[in-house]
Amino acid sequence: MKFGLRYINTGRYVDPSLAIELVQAGEAAGFESAWTVDHVVVPEGYQSSYPYSEDGRMAGGVNDIPLPDPLIFMSYLASATTRIKLATGILILPQRNPVVTAKQIATLDYLSGGRILLGIGVGWLEEEFNAIGTPFADRGRRTDEYVAAMRELWSSPSPSFDGEFVHFKDAHCRPQPIEGSVPIIVGGHSKAAARRAGRLGNGFFPARDASAPLFDLVRKTAEECGRDPAEIEFTASLPDDLDQIPELAKIGVTRLLVPVTPMMGLSNTIKDINDIANWRGILEKYAKV
Repeated sequence: MKFGLRYINTGRYVDPSLAIELVQAGEAAGFESAWTVDHVVVPEGYQSSYPYSEDGRMAGGVNDIPLPDPLIFMSYLASATTRIKLATGILILPQRNPVVTAKQIATLDYLSGGRILLGIGVGWLEEEFNAIGTPFADRGRRTDEYVAAMRELWSSPSPSFDGEFVHFKDAHCRPQPIEGSVPIIVGGHSKAAARRAGRLGNGFFPARDASAPLFDLVRKTAEECGRDPAEIEFTASLPDDLDQIPELAKIGVTRLLVPVTPMMGLSNTIKDINDIANWRGILEKYAKV
């Protein structure tokens, strides 16, 4: 079992010095990865339903949610670390130009020595899409096509792509990622997200619902698409009861993310930077689960 820090570009850790201290402490304690989260804007008075709370609203007011851009934030931290992987959990992919995003991700992966994990999602906040000027209704199709286009840019010696939304021919995009691509982890707890992970993901991260039926759907979809389901990695949030970790391992989870800021209903969080060292024993205890 691997462990990651979740979500590092929130709360007190938007402070640059604390952000570096946090991730360096996590690296020293043995955390495998550090994860960011993404919203470009949160329009006031939004009516879209937040899928991770009973009342459909995000915690905190829209005027006081500091949330730095995840890619720039990860770039800042990459220069201050050497081993810990840096991940998006998730990047709202259909809001971004896939060609530009592919270049940014590849550059970051190259400069960090191949330490980038790209978690993606389709998004839920329609008002945010409207503010950016990106269509909301076709975000699922855009996400699938954007992934294919980015992988073409990352791996082909002379990338060309002709899709519904993306078109380019012999579009050289350098540098390419260290390993010829970047692992793409599909986020979301819906059946659509699980099927997307099975079709095209290197991993699956259901933020709040790590359940055997969802994982089975990922595997079933992968098989239907001629893919090896064993190659898809499963990430989950740390359970409130650590005794549940072996059960999560049995259904295929190989990475757990520990919140670095208080989250409603969860007691197992990183209380402060000094607390990170106390997690070394937990990480070592469950490393071979």
